[in-house]
Amino acid sequence: MTNTNKAVTVFGAYGHTGKFVVAELMKRGYTPILSGRSIDKLNETGISYPGLEIRPASIDDANSLDNALEGAIAIINCAGPFLDTATPLIEAALRKRVNYLDMAAEQQCVLTTYERFSKEALDKGILIIPAMAFYGGLADLLATAAMGDWATADAIDIGIALDSWMPTAGTRLTGQRNTNRRLTFSNKTLVFISDPPLSRKWQFSKPFGLQDVVDFPLSEIITISKHLEVDEINTYINLAPMKDIHNNDTPPPQAADDSGRSAQIFLMEVVVRSGDKLRKALATGRDIYAITAPLIVEATIRIANGMIKKKGVVSAAEIFDSTDFLKSLCPEHLLIDIPTN
Repeated sequence: MTNTNKAVTVFGAYGHTGKFVVAELMKRGYTPILSGRSIDKLNETGISYPGLEIRPASIDDANSLDNALEGAIAIINCAGPFLDTATPLIEAALRKRVNYLDMAAEQQCVLTTYERFSKEALDKGILIIPAMAFYGGLADLLATAAMGDWATADAIDIGIALDSWMPTAGTRLTGQRNTNRRLTFSNKTLVFISDPPLSRKWQFSKPFGLQDVVDFPLSEIITISKHLEVDEINTYINLAPMKDIHNNDTPPPQAADDSGRSAQIFLMEVVVRSGDKLRKALATGRDIYAITAPLIVEATIRIANGMIKKKGVVSAAEIFDSTDFLKSLCPEHLLIDIPTN
């Protein structure tokens, strides 16, 4: 059933990715409520969207968070580090019975969300979707689409290739804040990655080709392992973007056109193996920050329209038809290749 309420609170609306989310909601006919910690930045963002309501809120002030969510069908949390912001915003969403989505790449944050809030979210009848972004959500959708009608798989390998990575201030801050050791999934168990991380070669599709890659597990390890029956999950990334992000002199993203997207090119490939059989799904596009907006907004709209399989703390691929979801983003935002199962 379609919900006529089209109000969505965007927390961190003035951030780099938050601005993409606000624009995408407006484009899709929804009404963002601009929220976040800085009233000055909210007012500045509001100049571009006259008529939108501005509701300042702080993670240290529960009343302000409740006010920010009043009358909304969902809250999209764009404000990292999510290790700091996710819990207070989820608690507010539970109090107000408002659906919650974020774009957390931090594994511990996503684990905490599942562990602390699954029962209460189900009891309150709301959806909590962590990691609904390029890191986390996209890999989960691709892996589930590739797995198709297989009930189990031996391994899921995720390869990410970026031609560059100009990190936002939020990405920089998250890297400083997130000191937890990364986890991968082996023998059906979350385990720490090797130190130093494992490296290998990956034969990507064009334009990247053969690349040296390094173990780089993020929140998709958590979300995929929560709902797919698989023995091993591994995520790898090529070396060029890792050099960029570890260089303090690398500038933030720069708009390459009127859309605000940077010129960065990404390719994500997911290979699912069962015995000697392989299935592969891939997605390519521009700007890992910008692509998060259509991903998380599409999820929000599907929730509003009742296109879900269950409630509680879930991943995107657990409640949506993964193939249909990905196709809905083509060709404007993504080019995909998904096997016909």
